[in-house]
Amino acid sequence: MQALYSEWQGLRTPCCQLDSVAENLRVNPKKFFGELKRRNVYKVAIAYGVVAWLLMQVASQIFPFFEIPNWAVRLVVLLLIIGFPVALILAWAFELTPEGIKRTEDVDLSKSVTRKRGRKLDFLIIAVLLLVIAILLSQRLHPTVSPAVSSSLEKSIAVLPFENLSEEKANAYFADGIQDEILSKLAGIGDLKVISRSSTAKYKSKPEDLKTVARELGVGTVLEGSVQKAGGKVRVNVQLLDAHIDTHLWAKTYDRDLKDVFAVESEVAQEIADALRAKLSPSQSDALATAPTRDTEAYDLFLKGEYEEHQAESALNPELFDGAAIFYRQALARDPNFALAYARLAYSELYRHWFVSNLTRAELTEVKANIDRALAIAPASPDAHLALALFYYWGYRDYDPALRELGRTLELQPSSSNSREYRAAIFRRRGEWQRALAEFDRAAELDPREPFYPTEIGSTYITLRRWSDAEHGLTRALALDPHDARAPRLLALTYINSTGDIGRARQACEAVPADSKITGAAIWGSIAVMIGHCVYLDVLEGHFANALKAWETVPANTPKAHLRQLEARVGIQLLAGQGPVNRSECEQTRALLEARLAERPEDRISLTALAWVYVCLGRNADALRVARQAADSLPIEKDAVAGPDFLAGLAEVEARTGHADNAVKILRQLITAPAGQVVSIARLKIDPVWDPIRNDPGFQKLISEPEPATVYK
Repeated sequence: MQALYSEWQGLRTPCCQLDSVAENLRVNPKKFFGELKRRNVYKVAIAYGVVAWLLMQVASQIFPFFEIPNWAVRLVVLLLIIGFPVALILAWAFELTPEGIKRTEDVDLSKSVTRKRGRKLDFLIIAVLLLVIAILLSQRLHPTVSPAVSSSLEKSIAVLPFENLSEEKANAYFADGIQDEILSKLAGIGDLKVISRSSTAKYKSKPEDLKTVARELGVGTVLEGSVQKAGGKVRVNVQLLDAHIDTHLWAKTYDRDLKDVFAVESEVAQEIADALRAKLSPSQSDALATAPTRDTEAYDLFLKGEYEEHQAESALNPELFDGAAIFYRQALARDPNFALAYARLAYSELYRHWFVSNLTRAELTEVKANIDRALAIAPASPDAHLALALFYYWGYRDYDPALRELGRTLELQPSSSNSREYRAAIFRRRGEWQRALAEFDRAAELDPREPFYPTEIGSTYITLRRWSDAEHGLTRALALDPHDARAPRLLALTYINSTGDIGRARQACEAVPADSKITGAAIWGSIAVMIGHCVYLDVLEGHFANALKAWETVPANTPKAHLRQLEARVGIQLLAGQGPVNRSECEQTRALLEARLAERPEDRISLTALAWVYVCLGRNADALRVARQAADSLPIEKDAVAGPDFLAGLAEVEARTGHADNAVKILRQLITAPAGQVVSIARLKIDPVWDPIRNDPGFQKLISEPEPATVYK
């Protein structure tokens, strides 16, 4: 014991001398810095920093390769940081020598020895620095050698479609659902860029050329997976790949009971976040671990609803929307606390309301009740906030609360391309064109293979009469999907409204799929859209028989399809102006439209069509009344996109009922506004809808003037 005590006293002596040394050196700073140099504190600090950096590089580069968790890397870094001041204290108390660490009083303090040892330490430090430089140069020259993720591009991921390995191919919905839920969880991590499902869906589960896929999607990593469901068991295989070098970062197989599938989705998302070194807030970590329901049967029904919903959105098929709603409601019957099912049911019904057929006020009230239920159960549900945003936007065009909810959605799910899209659409309807274009660009970054976004960008440029920009965007959309139905119709409109080139417009319309040739827009107020842009080319050239024939070939096997056929036929015959219009068709169409408006009085499309039916029947006063009602219900100040269309529709009816001055006044207003989709000088010169006022002095003066520049913000 005495020996140990003596040794301890010997060791503590240098430490105890620190106070006295510091007191002496406080008088002369030069002595203090000289003492630091003599005791090699500088060199120890430099050497420690270099070696610590090397150790951190080794940990960050090698640990992921052996699937060592990221917390181990963080532990190494923390220990090295804590060790730095300890190393400096030891360097002061115990001088570093080539023979090892010695107490200060045991060290030969002669200048020659000190100089000799200093040279050895200098050599050691220079050698280590050269090694560091070599490593940095190697990383610069060969940046893809390491599987670790360090750049902003590499903090990005695409989740490819999961392969269905189940014996029952009908289980494809289940594989799609697992992929979708993992993707949704990842989209909530703000530190990651996650590509949207609609872009990744265009690729195989295991593409042959992964590098090309990654380049097209703009990501550094790709997740591949497969799902096999049998009875109460499920097997999920996933592998995260470094797309630069097509190498595994990790791969894992999960064999679980079906009831544990939620845990699998959470674990996969967490593994990816760890592998990509994504920073997660506490709320994001909670979201990853949260299961949407504990009832596996309810979840299975929900996934079937999601499968139907995706198909319904693509085809705009009412029956598919009905099927999705049935599955969602069945899921809710099993689990009344299934917030995600309430939110997705509301979203589906609102989507149908906007693109297929309007809901009544009572139906919209029920939609709001489902959203409220979802938010009461899960206040931080991004799907519920998105549904609420669309309730305000699509239900009532109440833009401010819609934007607030979309902002909240993006806080909860930063990689939501849908939220960006809807923000862009609202900005556009408010006439904030630059903000709209910027949001569409951001959405396209998250959904780079989806033609919808360049189509919307092109459509916006048509409205602004920026014809070459519009052509560029629409051509880009067709490059992504040559079979897209909407882009070629808008490209045809660009050629007509910019230069009146019907020939180029026909070439563009040749790219429209046969079953989409005359599909009408979701909202319209002008007769050209009622007839269909591509069919209207025959009207522009006076080939009215061909236009009628095009509509005769359309299946009218549903009441809605039959009504659309009647509306278009009435419009074509009116513009033909050759002989009396088939009055029996006009009467039949009037009865159907008036019945629809009795049920849905806010249906502006039906009002526009009814105005033309009244013109057909010679009821000019009624025609002007309903056309004004449609235009007044949605002014440009309320909707900068659809408002001009209904105002142009009113001008058309004014022209057809002998009110040339009123028609020209409206046209002058539209020609100076962002309304390039409905009015342009080139279009006015060739469109037969204006034939009744073509010789009017005011109209002639208007079309003889150069088209003014469109003012927009």
